[in-house]
Amino acid sequence: MESYDTHLSELTARIGEVRAVLFDLDGTLIDTMALILVSLRHATEQVLGISLSDEELMLNVGIPLWDQMRIISEEHEDELVFAYRVHNRAVHDDLVREYEGVDEVLRELKSREIPLGIVTSKSRGIACQGMDLFGLRGYFDVLICADDVDVHKPDPFPLHEAADALGVPLDQCIYIGDSSFDMMAAINGGAISVAALWGAFSEEAVLEPGPDFALSSISELPDLLDGAADEYVVRQRGSGTNTE
Repeated sequence: MESYDTHLSELTARIGEVRAVLFDLDGTLIDTMALILVSLRHATEQVLGISLSDEELMLNVGIPLWDQMRIISEEHEDELVFAYRVHNRAVHDDLVREYEGVDEVLRELKSREIPLGIVTSKSRGIACQGMDLFGLRGYFDVLICADDVDVHKPDPFPLHEAADALGVPLDQCIYIGDSSFDMMAAINGGAISVAALWGAFSEEAVLEPGPDFALSSISELPDLLDGAADEYVVRQRGSGTNTE
């Protein structure tokens, strides 16, 4: 079994070779949890006449909306998606928030001339609405959305698409996200996987796939890029993962 020192040395070397940073959107750059919950609850109550718990509603968040609704009710997926989107757009700007430190970190990364991308399971229209609300779109060189690809996270295909668009091998990219789907996509694609512990999902859930690193705040990202791998490395990959 690989020793911790060897593992850390390898990760430190990989951080030194990073040529691009890819981000998830929801739960990583913008806080949409309240919006998602309200929209899911509205759709399921209006279409199905049922009231689901927050845990049930959030269970498959992180994959495309059509897939989420198909899991809830294959028979009514079209109606559920329509009801969700109508309500989501109506209350979007009132409920979405930007996470603290996002602007500062993105400005810092751009000043270093690091190519940046977003890979999200949202449709392009609503993703751009959230980005434009906080003036984020100009920071990014590529945006891969659910409607741009036929295969979605946790498959690494959309991450490969983003890396290819930037002209950078995926194994020289960081992918940072707040869900287990994000971490599985990064790990399976060979990217450096970074868990965003400030997002919508529990620390246990996002660390379960065994990411390389975990950050408590996006403000820690420049420090990681500067070589502080030992500060943020996840010491045990897979079930029971911890950062201590």
